[in-house]
Formats: sequence, structure tokens, C-alpha cells
Amino acid sequence: KPGEQKHPKEPSSLQCMHLAVVACGDRLEETLIMLKSAVLFSNRRLCFHIFAEDSLKPEFEKKLKEWPSSYTKKFESNIYPITFSVGNAQEWKKLFKPCAAQRLFLPVILKDVDSLLYVDTDVLFLRPIDDIWHMLREFNSTQLAAMAPEHEIPKIGWYSRFARHPYYGTTGVNSGVMLMNLTRIRSTQFKSSMIPGGLTWEEMLYPLYQKYKNYITWGDQDLLNIIFYFNPECLYVFPCQWNYRPDHCMYGSNCRGAEEEGVSILHGNRGVYHDDKQPTFKALYEVIRDFPFEDNLFQSLYYPLQSKFLDTVHTLCGRIPQVFLKQIEKTMKKVYENRVIVYLGANHRY
Repeated sequence: KPGEQKHPKEPSSLQCMHLAVVACGDRLEETLIMLKSAVLFSNRRLCFHIFAEDSLKPEFEKKLKEWPSSYTKKFESNIYPITFSVGNAQEWKKLFKPCAAQRLFLPVILKDVDSLLYVDTDVLFLRPIDDIWHMLREFNSTQLAAMAPEHEIPKIGWYSRFARHPYYGTTGVNSGVMLMNLTRIRSTQFKSSMIPGGLTWEEMLYPLYQKYKNYITWGDQDLLNIIFYFNPECLYVFPCQWNYRPDHCMYGSNCRGAEEEGVSILHGNRGVYHDDKQPTFKALYEVIRDFPFEDNLFQSLYYPLQSKFLDTVHTLCGRIPQVFLKQIEKTMKKVYENRVIVYLGANHRY
């Protein structure tokens, strides 16, 4: 439209759903498969914010351009270098995994973005991003971010057994899927153990890291747990099916939400897409990776998935295939219904 800006000022959530990811090292393919799962099922337009090492930038640009136009028109992508606005960049870079701390700086870097969904590279969407995006409306007046618990059962949760620093709630939270109202984060004064008054998000990050760096194991996730321990009213906790990890089934099924509704977002942490420890997770990753974009979803995605799952029934996660299949089946049916309605509607005009 004449005079329309390509990157409108906020509220940009009205124009597009913002999705951020940080990719370093060998995470190119994994990131592209995550983005593919997002585009396959989403209804509204997506804006990708990809933070990547310089060597990966041309690869991302090349691969995303190779996708068919029926999908590339559903998103726009921006690729950014890895940057840290406060403290020592080398220190931040080495925290936990290469570049992982970048996510802590998203509110500072993406100044024109109102709300954002951050995900790790090893995440797969099994339903439209629209559904988690709607949770922003459920935030009360003090909530500015949403995460899922790190574990459902305190006695086998990592934080409740081993953490040497403050953490949120009884089991801590996992930062692999994080929904953020960046406008609120930028304008909030956060409580901490460092000074009696409040600090802005950016002011707080480096002193917090300096104070706790000898006690943290999971890097930036631990820092987020410390922040929300001191500011619990700022966090909205969403159910485990929105960040479903091997921990939810490898010791027996302990995510009730996934049993009832199916997995909404799969998080294959600890490299399970690439080894044989959790074949159910690997099967989902490979089927989405190998799906030819414009093929029939049931024939080329759902049926291969069902048959691959038959080979995993001997594993604890494989014993509950319906947990993995329920939401993706529902989503595919909706995609088809929408296409049929659009197709019939188009034919009725002539």
C-alpha cells in the first residue's frame, strides 16, 4: 500500500507475530527446521528475528530464499549479528552454550518490537504459533514474560535438588520457550538482592551475572530464574505441553496437559534429535525436516510419523504416541479445512 512502512512501529503485534532465535556453531539446520515448523502451521504473518554468527548469515539467507513462494510470503526475516550491550562480550558469549546469553538482550536490541516469542533452536511447533501468541492477552497488569516449569515433580527436578542460587517457584522455569512483552520489560524497575531500589532490565543483567556466576550451571536460564525469584509477580507460567522435553516422558509420563491435549511445542534439548536416546523426538524432527513443503500433509508428514512411531514403542516416550500426535493431527485437519474453504470460496466467485 502507498506510504506503508515495511517495518511498522509498534503495536507491531497487530501486524505480525515476532519470533526470535539465536543460532551459533552447528545449529543452522536445527534452526531452519524450527522455522519450517512455524511456517507450516501458522495462520498470521510471522516476523523472524534470527541472531547468528557472521559465518551463518549468508547460509540462512540462501536457504530461506529456496523455500517455495507460497511459504515465503507468510514471513519476513531479519538477521542480526551477536551483540551484548553491557559487560564483557567474551564472557557473555561463553556463558553456558555459545551465544545463548544473547536472548537476555532482546528487549534492549529490538527496541521497536512490542512482544516476542523467543525459542531455542531445538524447538518444533506442532500447532500454530497464533495459539501461544494469544497468551499475551492473558497476562495480568504486572506480568511481562511467560515460561513453563523446568519440571513437574520437585523431587526429581534439577533446581529443587541441585541449585545453589535462587530460582522461581518449586522447580524453576525453563527458558527454551519464552513469551515476552518487551515494552513492559523495558519500562519495569526490577527488584534484586543487589540494591534496595529497582533496576532496569539492562542495568540489572551484568551485576546479577557477576554476583552469581560461580553458582550457576545453566547460564542465562539460571539468571532468568534469579530475576523471577525476586519478581514473581512479573511471570506468567504456562503449562508443560507448551515446552515438552524428554524429562516429561523418560521417567514415566509426568505432563498431564500433554496427555489431555497433546504436545503443543516440542523441545528436544540435550541433542535428542541427533542421537538415539529418545527416538520419538528424533522421529518428529526427521519427518518435519524431510517433508517437501508443498506435499500433502497427511501423506508426507502424518503417515510417515505414525509408522516411525511404531518403531519407538519399546521406549518410555514411545509408549505414549498419542501425546505427540494428538495436536499435530488436529492442526493438520484445521489447515485442510481452511484450504478447502478458501478454495471453495474462490470457485464460488466465478
